[in-house]
Amino acid sequence: MQQMNNRPDIIMPSPDDIRLTEQVSGIDHTGAAIQVRVPVERPLTLYLNAQEIVTMMTIGDYPEYLALGYLLNQNMLKSDDVVTEVEYDDDLQVVIVRTERNTNYEQKLRKRTQTSGCAQGTAFGDLLEALENTALPAAVLHTSWLYQMTRTINTTPSLYLQAGAIHGCVLCRQGTPICYMEDVGRHNAVDKIAGWMYRHGIDPADKILYTTGRLTSEMTIKTVRMGIPILVSRSGFTAWGVDLARQAGLTLVGRARGKRFAVLSGEDRIVFDQDLASVDEEAPRHRRKAAADGE
Repeated sequence: MQQMNNRPDIIMPSPDDIRLTEQVSGIDHTGAAIQVRVPVERPLTLYLNAQEIVTMMTIGDYPEYLALGYLLNQNMLKSDDVVTEVEYDDDLQVVIVRTERNTNYEQKLRKRTQTSGCAQGTAFGDLLEALENTALPAAVLHTSWLYQMTRTINTTPSLYLQAGAIHGCVLCRQGTPICYMEDVGRHNAVDKIAGWMYRHGIDPADKILYTTGRLTSEMTIKTVRMGIPILVSRSGFTAWGVDLARQAGLTLVGRARGKRFAVLSGEDRIVFDQDLASVDEEAPRHRRKAAADGE
């Protein structure tokens, strides 16, 4: 387990892990030779018991958490299922989740909806029905927590700051990050967090989920499935993402950069307790692509 800021409850990819990036040769805008550090993508094939479920493109860290979280967020693994084993074969790039319950998702696998998630994103037809039976816990979001959280995340050494082209998701309690994951797709990063929460019995009721990616329908669905009442992003929203958040009672905070943010769902949870005069604007070195694009 990696440590960050001497807090052992926070795990994350190490920016110095040589397995997660490669040096690639090219030229810059002047024609000069350059060496660029870029994240890797590796296929990971997931089996649930004897059935092949999906092949994901991932940077390759924490395959156990990714596998468990994916199955949970696709409603294939139930919260009360007994997982007897998670086996990962690095040579074959295969992870197998075994459960006491017999599973067969042949029909379900035929009915997929391609989502807006980058790298790999599929949602299955019964997920929207599952949302109807989900009641999110009561919670509050103090703006002082929001500013503390975003400042900590933006200034923490990360794979993104080293190599770019990657998304991050962070689970927070009040203003403190407790689990940090990165991957080539934001859905992979959030699935890793879901798997970590499942493995360690983490209560979602008082948690906040932060993502660097857009607040799409997929991110809304996964956050609600995880039982987390508040979702924050430095990026913007999609209309369906907002609509689903309002239906589910999820607090949706987007465009959270520097002093600014916008709340399009669940605004009753916001507690304005921060003096804006004491909040700094975001430093240019910590701005991500969305900020540069005017997202």
